[in-house]
Amino acid sequence: MQHQEFEPPEALQDAIKCFWYDDRDLGKAQTAFRVIPDGYAEIIFHFGSELHISSDTNLYPLPSPFMVGLLDRPAVFSSRNRLEIIGIRCFPWAVFDLLGLPAGKDGVRVFEHPVARLHSNLEKLVGTGKIHEAVSQVEQYFTDLRSRVTVDGMLSKAGTAMRQTNGTLPVSRVAAAAHATVRTLERNFKQSSGHTVKDVSALMRFEQVRNRLWHDPDSGIAALAYELGYADQSHLSREFKRYTGTTPAAFARNARKARLALNQDFVAFVQA
Repeated sequence: MQHQEFEPPEALQDAIKCFWYDDRDLGKAQTAFRVIPDGYAEIIFHFGSELHISSDTNLYPLPSPFMVGLLDRPAVFSSRNRLEIIGIRCFPWAVFDLLGLPAGKDGVRVFEHPVARLHSNLEKLVGTGKIHEAVSQVEQYFTDLRSRVTVDGMLSKAGTAMRQTNGTLPVSRVAAAAHATVRTLERNFKQSSGHTVKDVSALMRFEQVRNRLWHDPDSGIAALAYELGYADQSHLSREFKRYTGTTPAAFARNARKARLALNQDFVAFVQA
């Protein structure tokens, strides 16, 4: 697997965390992989074999692009042979305003937008190995789009405070950082993202636990709970199981085995 990340220009940094590219050979058989929740929304262009989402034992093909919004449980995708992806990792409080779409709580969302017109040219560039050129085209498109969109400054300030503290700030302090009342912040945040500040903060905090256990499976759960502001170890374990379907200890054991066997990330296109 090859994975590259590209930092956005300054003009996009209030809306986009990064652009990224994945190249993975899944083999001839249809292969399933899980995408575990985190605190971002992803716009996904994919090339090569068809990409499917699994639901109730059925496979549904996904267009390019589609969106992975905030998940409350793992999403299961599948493909075969070579799969290449260009992703745009967006902040959930900015992505819908950036695209001019109504906010929603859809985990995986198919949407109609002029950005889809990029696919054909991107496919040609990716097919000839011109990854940097392809990413540059996506970057330019979103730079032009951002210049015509007003991103709510209050939400940007709130998001910055949440990111800097890994989702550990209480809503009252997030509102203070955004120079807003709790009521005003919550109303605007939900209108723009489809989620509450508490929802997104919980995912940000969970993401830190997930990443730490993946990169260091021997991390102590109690110490992580204290460091990241959970009430106690049981609170962390409940939240972790809510988002992954497994306990932190079981996840750490699987991470240890997977890293020894594969030496690669645990998801296909939502990276740690």
